[in-house]
Order: sequence, then C-alpha cells, then structure tokens
Amino acid sequence: MMSRNCKFHNPEGLYFISFPVVGWLDVFILNEYKEILLDSLFCQKNKGLEINAWCVMLSHVHLVFRSIDGQKPELLIGDFKRFTSKTIVNTIKENPIESRKEFLLNFFLKEGAKTSNVNQYQFWRHDNKPIELWSNHVINQKINYVHQNPVETGLVFRAEDYRYSNAIDYSDEKGMLDDIVVFRMFDF
Repeated sequence: MMSRNCKFHNPEGLYFISFPVVGWLDVFILNEYKEILLDSLFCQKNKGLEINAWCVMLSHVHLVFRSIDGQKPELLIGDFKRFTSKTIVNTIKENPIESRKEFLLNFFLKEGAKTSNVNQYQFWRHDNKPIELWSNHVINQKINYVHQNPVETGLVFRAEDYRYSNAIDYSDEKGMLDDIVVFRMFDF
C-alpha cells in the first residue's frame, strides 16, 4: 500500500515526514510498541534508508531521512508502514497487559473498512505529507522540530533526555539506533 498523498519528487532528496496512527490514537504509550518501530527503522537502514532525525511520539512518528542505494523513498516508507502496522496490530492482539485491546482493534477494523486498499486493520493514516529539505537552515529547523516535539508536549524537559528520539546523537552521545547520520551545519 503506497500512501496516497505521498509525493517524493526528488528520489535522492532529504525529506521530513510525519505519520500518525489513525485517529491520532496514543498507541505508543507502551514501550513494547515503540521498540517495534525502532527495530524496523534499524532494518530499513539495510534497504537504503539514511536517517538524520527520528522521534516516536505517543500517536505519531517524525523522520528526517533520505533514500540511498537508488530505492524510491515512497517504497521505503511504504514497506516500513506496512510491516510495522501488521506487527503492532498482532502485538496488540497478543498483549495480555493491553487494557485498550478491544477498543484499539475495533477502531483499526472500522478505519480499515473505510478504505478499499486495506484488507482488515488500518493502523497508520495514509498521508505522510513529505517536505523536501532544500537548505541547511530548513534542515536544521526540521531536525530541531523533531527533537523538540517531546519537550513541547511536556514529556521531558530536555530533548536529549527523551529515549525515543535521536536528539542525544546531536549532543555527541550515543542514541538507541546505530548509523544515524548527524547533520552538522558549518559556518564558513
């Protein structure tokens, strides 16, 4: 399933995207679900996904990335969303401590029934609204936005303290994912 509003005009461009869970539901309250996303981001690296910034919020994900190795960015993101959707829904089904299991699964089922290209459960919204980042200033601005999101929503006081983002990589410390390409803006 390729996202309908997904327009990646430059296959080698650097992009900022956000993709929410349908209904902006706070699914990522449990770390178990966030870990699925991290594992998948790690696997996507082997398919040519170069990540500059990432953050998993309670209801959505932010990425600043580029496709390398000639893979189309929309295919990388489509694969990521398809895999994580199935895996998270199955994990919700099997999770004995998920108190919202019935609500979540019913909601995803109803959303899936509204869409012709979804077999059963729809987890992610289809729109990604990719923004190509064209200058150092805009790149820096979007990376800062990604990293400040947990601060703005009151999850942490300092961006680098939020475990489920790579803000710490920008503080010269090691984050949770390997091979993050830290964007550095140099003054000449």
